[in-house]
Amino acid sequence: MFFEDYHLHTNASSDSEAAAEDMIEKAIALGFREIALTDHVDFDDRYTYTDYNSYIPELIRLQEKYSDRIKIILGVEIGLDNKVKDDVNSFASSFPFDFIIGSSHSVAKYDLYYDREKFFSLFKDKKEAYGYYFSELIENIKTCGPFCVYGHMDFVNRYGTYDDNSLSYFDYSDLADMALKLLIEKGKGIEINTSGFRYGLGQTHPSIDFVKRYKELGGEIITVGSDAHRPEDIGKNFTVAYDMLKTVGFKYISAFRYQKPVFKKID
Repeated sequence: MFFEDYHLHTNASSDSEAAAEDMIEKAIALGFREIALTDHVDFDDRYTYTDYNSYIPELIRLQEKYSDRIKIILGVEIGLDNKVKDDVNSFASSFPFDFIIGSSHSVAKYDLYYDREKFFSLFKDKKEAYGYYFSELIENIKTCGPFCVYGHMDFVNRYGTYDDNSLSYFDYSDLADMALKLLIEKGKGIEINTSGFRYGLGQTHPSIDFVKRYKELGGEIITVGSDAHRPEDIGKNFTVAYDMLKTVGFKYISAFRYQKPVFKKID
């Protein structure tokens, strides 16, 4: 039995058609005790995001409706981008979120999904492209303040255009360590995102070597999320994620209240 799925999308995200109640009912059926609804907010003209002034009252209604069956956390996934840091920081501070995932979706003004060909064509090879991604991620940590965990922090390989898109911590250890140390210094955590398996990468985001290094550096704040955009993907590959955390030496995962971590023992 798993405690939480802390990365779920509904039809309040432009890339999901799932009704919030369908996601909630599926999580209950799977035995989850807590979930975070983390719909997308990206400051990119190609994306639209829901009006949170209207959305939050609906989430409060759902929290009350399901209060005796599951705890629903008011969350959001914000696309961090140091080039629009004022927009990011203003939005994150404008609503009473309990939990904020910060993710790198756009890099060098290119969306890694829509503009993958343009982005990767900027660089001579994979090492340079992935290195640039991590450099931008570091700048995002420095300038974009209100987030709780960094989401799928090595997922640039999901959209790589190479024959081999694999990404090893050891090839980018200097940059990765800088990012992880900054997160720890700022009291931020990392997310273990299981969607890498759905995308055929055979790994969580980040992969186990990033997680090991985070632990070695003193990191303690960990959430686990499926990044599900439909009910059938909730909780997928969580056995792998939890076993990995135990192997690395984590005894607790984090829930969040008012953007502060609450540690829950791993079953």
